[in-house]
Amino acid sequence: MSHPHPELGPPPPLPTGGLRIVALGGLGEIGRNMAVFEFDGRLLVVDCGVLFPDPEQPGIDLILPDFDYIRDRLDDIEAVVLTHAHEDHIGAVPYLLRERRDLPLVGSRLTLGLIESKLTEHRMQPVKVEVVEGERRRFGPFECEFFAVNHSIPDALAVAIRTPAGIVLHTGDFKMDQLPMDGRLTDLGGFARLGAEGVDLLMSDSTNSEVPGFVTSERDIAPVIDDVFRTAEKRIIVASFASHIHRVQQIMDAAEKHGRKVALIGRSMVRNMGVARDLGYLHVPAGLLVDSREIEEWPPEDVVLICTGSQGEPMAALSRMANRDHPIRIAAGDTVLLASSLVPGNETAVNKVINGLSRWGARVVHKGNARVHVSGHAAAGELLYVLNLTKPSNFMPVHGEWRHLRAHAQLARLTGVPDENIVIADDGVVVDLVDGQARITGAVSCGYVFVDGTSVGDITDVALKDRRILGDEGFISVVVVVDSTTGKLTGGPEITARGSGIDPDALDGVIPQIEAALQEAASDGVADVQQIRRAVRRTVGRWVSDTYRRRPMIIPVVVEV
Repeated sequence: MSHPHPELGPPPPLPTGGLRIVALGGLGEIGRNMAVFEFDGRLLVVDCGVLFPDPEQPGIDLILPDFDYIRDRLDDIEAVVLTHAHEDHIGAVPYLLRERRDLPLVGSRLTLGLIESKLTEHRMQPVKVEVVEGERRRFGPFECEFFAVNHSIPDALAVAIRTPAGIVLHTGDFKMDQLPMDGRLTDLGGFARLGAEGVDLLMSDSTNSEVPGFVTSERDIAPVIDDVFRTAEKRIIVASFASHIHRVQQIMDAAEKHGRKVALIGRSMVRNMGVARDLGYLHVPAGLLVDSREIEEWPPEDVVLICTGSQGEPMAALSRMANRDHPIRIAAGDTVLLASSLVPGNETAVNKVINGLSRWGARVVHKGNARVHVSGHAAAGELLYVLNLTKPSNFMPVHGEWRHLRAHAQLARLTGVPDENIVIADDGVVVDLVDGQARITGAVSCGYVFVDGTSVGDITDVALKDRRILGDEGFISVVVVVDSTTGKLTGGPEITARGSGIDPDALDGVIPQIEAALQEAASDGVADVQQIRRAVRRTVGRWVSDTYRRRPMIIPVVVEV
């Protein structure tokens, strides 16, 4: 990964009494959040999440942080602190535990409940350390104090990390909803107390740093949901993140009010809501839930389906419904509610789903035409509030793309943090806090690790480039048979094209050029298979480019006899 300091080399040894911070994800991107803290030879990890692929990464399921930096030091890790249970903060934990199974996982009750449920699918039993807001725990040289923060999932925490190098406050993802669904406010009093004690480095969520003002309260969408239920003619189908327990609670409350039954669709939705219900974070009225397999037996006007697929994921329930590839068939009069934000890059996929649902006669209610979602991340006004409360000596924006990090850094400047004390880093950049000053001191290797099915880390950028070419331009294969001694053509060429948009009959036009190129190579004494392949690829590539202005993948196969 690139960063704004391309000249950086490996960092020097950490000075005695200094604290080192290396983000292995979450900087310059939204997702894959993971930060490693080092003091006196010991390590503390905060979060371990995944990044979801974009269309430029075909066939990829997940993107993990690069564990190479810590792979040889797994025994030095005291604990893994998980700020909350969203996939971009816990999704890579199963892959980290493959490296060392007994890593202690530290988090709130709900966070640990959801990660334990996830790890059951991986046949792992985690070592759990449950903490609550207001609690202090020591892990080796790291004393951690936990603070309640409000987010779009219950039980989120910020963590203050105390070492002799100073106090670092890591906010995790947060907002400052003053009327949260669960009554659990962000602990601004605790932040202010830390500020009075002296925050040496603030690491704060940057996702909404470009959005002015304050985020709308979660409660403000309740009237919109109620209106959707009141005006719906037949079934209501709600698509939400499988972790948005507050949103699911609002839907269930509305269903009970309007006399509708609720069915949960999708494995992750059923699993997460089961955990939330068992732990007391989701209140389900008696008799409200029905099995999804029985839903067709109920009158359409009496049911609500809650499913995944709000981001247009092709295999999620909602996308399959839109494509008529799901047992539940969308019908005229159905109402579909997309109760989530739109993750950047997913616009095309979501619009495709909306169009597919509309085609079958559904009314689609989404963020573009109704207030059916509020963000879980603090806007600029809230970020300024936290900066002024904590009065940090040094500031490092985290969790956001480059524009978000830059905007957050500007907010810090406005509150009086000196430019030389504002650190904008990238994944893999090493930040050392020494004698009260945070500085960039080097960089470590930190790339993408791709998960493709059961394959982890085997797919390279070169392989992805090949996939993109195949998807966009198709391929042409050319089989030639040559004399192993002289390199002269003795059979073929046979040419096959797939997905290239080239008329198969037109391929005959390049055969004489291939024959001429191989004859010339043989006369020059070329008998090496690799050189013959290059000659074939070059000849066919030039012909396709000149004739069709296309660049398919060209696969020469040379058989020696």
